[in-house]
Amino acid sequence: MKTGAFSGFDLTIRDKGIAWFQFNTPERLNGMTTAIKRDLIEAVTQAQMDNDVRVLVFTGTGRAFCAGDDLKAYKSAELGGLPLVDPIPPGHENPLSTYDGLRTISQQLNTTVRNIDKLTICAINGVAIQTGFSLALSCDFRIASENARMGSATLRFGLLPDEGGQYLLVRLLGVAKAMEFMMRKQIIMADRAMELGLVNQVVPADQLESETMALASELADGPQVSMRLLKKSILNAAELSWEHALDEIASKTAISDHHSDAKEGVAAFHDKREAKFNDWLES
Repeated sequence: MKTGAFSGFDLTIRDKGIAWFQFNTPERLNGMTTAIKRDLIEAVTQAQMDNDVRVLVFTGTGRAFCAGDDLKAYKSAELGGLPLVDPIPPGHENPLSTYDGLRTISQQLNTTVRNIDKLTICAINGVAIQTGFSLALSCDFRIASENARMGSATLRFGLLPDEGGQYLLVRLLGVAKAMEFMMRKQIIMADRAMELGLVNQVVPADQLESETMALASELADGPQVSMRLLKKSILNAAELSWEHALDEIASKTAISDHHSDAKEGVAAFHDKREAKFNDWLES
């Protein structure tokens, strides 16, 4: 896949196939634009299809992870880097184009991140509001700096959160707590997010990158086929009936049980040694 400086973010591939996405417009609090979202969608899609990539990490630069959409620069901004995709109209000129812009671009970013079967981590280095918050919630794991703040404040402007954050909050908090969180326009610190279960870990600011890399490396070393199938089963579990969930689990187990990773795992157990998974990716 392509790496380098793209619209609003840098992309590098680190050891063990860890794709590191870092937003690079701190002077704008890493605010999102149509161009950034479209490049992110393309880059995440490339990462999904690249066998050398195992884990995706999203983080920011400066005092923000992403403070929402950059409304002043939404239609045009000098972002630097090499665009991955050609520009298109951002929409939002009228009700129909707002619907199209949301479904085709803004909501599609979170959908793409949620739908890939590779594991994703959000390293929340600072402020994560609206677009940044929903992107963080779309990831499988969230590690927050002790300085991080997060939430959705669109009601302060009389606007709806429009990228799926309320759906994700309901899944994480339940209806009552999600209702209170959003209706009262809460912006919370990392420790409160930890109490609510919105983040998996809170770490000192100077340890965020190392702790994130440690988790990413652990996930990258795991049996990729079984982990990716398990991710889908966990996400599907909230949507399926008991019988449908069991059938879905059985169909995925029929794949994982006969994969070379499973054979290696069983052999390592009998030999009393550490399993070495993913030979199929390295051959």
